[in-house]
Amino acid sequence: MNKVYACIDGQTNTSAVIDGAAWAAQRLDLPLEFLHVLERQPERAAMADYSGAIGLGAQDSLLQELSELDERRSKLAQEAGRRLLAAARERAASTGLTRLDGRMRHGDLATTALELEPDARLFVLGEHHRASTSARIHVDHHVERLIRSVQRPVLVVPGDSFSAPQRVVIAFDGSPTARKTVERVAASPLLTGLPMLVAMAGADVPAARGQLDQAQQLLAASGFSAETQLLDGEPEATLPALVNAPGTLLVMGAYGHSRIRQFIVGSTTTTLLRTSEVPMLILR
Repeated sequence: MNKVYACIDGQTNTSAVIDGAAWAAQRLDLPLEFLHVLERQPERAAMADYSGAIGLGAQDSLLQELSELDERRSKLAQEAGRRLLAAARERAASTGLTRLDGRMRHGDLATTALELEPDARLFVLGEHHRASTSARIHVDHHVERLIRSVQRPVLVVPGDSFSAPQRVVIAFDGSPTARKTVERVAASPLLTGLPMLVAMAGADVPAARGQLDQAQQLLAASGFSAETQLLDGEPEATLPALVNAPGTLLVMGAYGHSRIRQFIVGSTTTTLLRTSEVPMLILR
């Protein structure tokens, strides 16, 4: 686990992913490697379906033309990928990073991430599809698939720009998974020195207060300035308003069975991944 991998694709928020990954690599004091995956194109309409409508000679000629077109497209995609990786390294180098590399792979992003996982400390990628209304929509499937596939932390960067976080909000529900999330935050240099808020949604009962106090004490023992907040209401209604403030980084566990963890990552992706305006650090 000795690298930060930044998954870049050339879309509008690529610069934000580069900046977020550079920030993380500096905080972790690790090399940064950019990953650009050229995904295989879905099968085009089967040309054999037209064999009854055009002559065999014309069919063979058309297939040849399509093959040559695909080859040209592939070469152009590879050249664009090389330029993208070079530009990413240049942008990251401007932040002072020197241990930089890039690789281009063919295949599927989640599968490629699994292959690289033994050498990864953190994956960083952008989120392209955010709800613009109250309607629920699916997030970019690359985000969900990668989160579900790897066991390493994933930093999801929404929007077209990234600013270094000024505070951290930990989504907490008192479960063993949530306590483990707090322990991992306390043990990692990634968030050292940042003020923490441990937020829990639910009834104001002694058990909940006690769980928040334990989380606060654990963070304080590791040198963090930590506060707690018990939110009255459902996670879906209370957490977005709390975390969607400039300079915030949201930390959450990825899977589980309690209400808050089903909210965080459900069968598709959850409300926070769909609507969050701040970076999210997702821990497994």
